[in-house]
Amino acid sequence: MHVVLAGGGTAGHIEPALALADALRRQDPTVGITALGTERGLETRLVPERGYELGLIPAVPLPRKPTPELITVPGRLRGTIKAAEQILERTKADCVVGFGGYVALPGYLAAKRLGVPIVVHEANARPGLANKIGSRYAKFVAVSTPESKLRGARYVGIPLRRTIATLDRAAVRPEARAAFGLDPNLPTLLVSGGSQGARRLNEVIQAAVPALQRSGIQVLHAVGPKNEMPHVDNMPGMPPYVPVPYVDRMDLAYAAADMMLCRAGAMTVAELSAVGLPAAYVPLPIGNGEQRLNAQPVVNAGGGLLVDDAQLTPEWVQNTVLPVLADPHRLYEMSRAASEFGRRDADELLVGMVYEAIAQQHN
Repeated sequence: MHVVLAGGGTAGHIEPALALADALRRQDPTVGITALGTERGLETRLVPERGYELGLIPAVPLPRKPTPELITVPGRLRGTIKAAEQILERTKADCVVGFGGYVALPGYLAAKRLGVPIVVHEANARPGLANKIGSRYAKFVAVSTPESKLRGARYVGIPLRRTIATLDRAAVRPEARAAFGLDPNLPTLLVSGGSQGARRLNEVIQAAVPALQRSGIQVLHAVGPKNEMPHVDNMPGMPPYVPVPYVDRMDLAYAAADMMLCRAGAMTVAELSAVGLPAAYVPLPIGNGEQRLNAQPVVNAGGGLLVDDAQLTPEWVQNTVLPVLADPHRLYEMSRAASEFGRRDADELLVGMVYEAIAQQHN
């Protein structure tokens, strides 16, 4: 059996694809896996690092919304569809699984031409153009949120890395707090704005840290590799404030924390929900508003707070986040609500859909 994964460009497309690849290999170590990608996507580093084959096709960026430029897409896509077809023929692909983004559309169109079954996975609450088109040709469509508008979709969640999907936060907490130099017993706020949305969160949290520390809250702050590290002046006897440029073990960061202040990318929301970590979500005010839609279901379920970027201030953190961190019962209730909403088994459910698609093709 050989499965071709189409989800290059951003980590939000590549990580779920790689989590599915890992799950397919756990089920059947002999399965062949090839990931489609372009020379300029993150996949050129991430896919080989995880031990999977990468098949390169030319990049044809898609407009996010229907625009006059859309008319030129089919012509520009011709060469990249042909390249995708050659990879499907060379690998004798049994199934194409697409995760959206500009690598997915040529993958879908090549699979349709060759009669290879298609499975679509949409991570965002508001589907992108590639998956809207792909879902027309696919009998199997998986989505990350129960409110998805894609036709005939099954709600499975987002495939997550095993280190996250199997994380027991309470069991790992002592080791995690020691690893970051945190106090083993104090309420802990984790802060990260991701790669794009960190600067504003950094400014607000640095202004709010003294008030948090005075209230007995410690802070672990992933500043972002491209941002300036803040000056730290930890007073003796005060809870620690620990800024780090980057966290490469998010499982440990989640285990160390009682709550997170973060953006609301689909992957972030899925990971926090799965591990039962409540969050104050600050949707990035760009794109088509999908970050707010990503966070809304878990917030409605009681597993998080939601604040507009423009309303995020040091005072908001003090008046809204601090009372939650200082209330163990409220933290427990929010954590339970988040984990009840979250899905840890999306990778296994998606493996099942791949096998179903292939079986249906052979019947």
